[in-house]
Amino acid sequence: MIKVVFVDDHEMVRIGVSAYLSAQPDIEVIGEADNGKKGVELCLDLRPDVILMDLVMKEMDGIEATRQIIEAWPDAKIIIVTSFLDDEKVYPALEAGATSYLLKTSKASEIAGAIRATYHGQSILEPEVTGKMMMKMRQKDVTHPHEQLTAREMEILMLMAEGKTNQEIADELFIALKTAKTHVSNILSKLEVQDRTQAVIYAFKHSLVK
Repeated sequence: MIKVVFVDDHEMVRIGVSAYLSAQPDIEVIGEADNGKKGVELCLDLRPDVILMDLVMKEMDGIEATRQIIEAWPDAKIIIVTSFLDDEKVYPALEAGATSYLLKTSKASEIAGAIRATYHGQSILEPEVTGKMMMKMRQKDVTHPHEQLTAREMEILMLMAEGKTNQEIADELFIALKTAKTHVSNILSKLEVQDRTQAVIYAFKHSLVK
């Protein structure tokens, strides 16, 4: 029997979903809470197999409730059930430790299926959520060489773009010529270019200088 706690501030939603779940031969709703604060206390007290968590609630929202539950009980399995798909809700909820993410427009049978899947270690996500996560992962993978430059190296690259020599850079920044040469060498290496000219072209190409 999969024991479930349902945290949602809409009474009719709790009544409807809980009634359907309780009619399932392998699911038992052992507790309900109408806000995140009560939900945290109830879940940590009852330790259900799966938690259904709304996001927008009074006193404490579902994101903070999820975070607190996971911090105190890392093995908790939480399914977000919400009406929201915006980035400000999706990413924080998953980062807080939620295992699955469903919309309230899901059929009761789909929620029951997600409970079973989550209980067995699977992560069930709305297609839109999966798309958002894939996009975010791709964005993280897209990095540019100049993002590796330190603030000092970026400053020197700007001076290089002005046509200043190593000596002029050293004089302007009050550093040793050897230090200036080392910075320039590091810049060329990080930008993966062969010489100063290519470094300056890179800077203009990526709008680092105007």
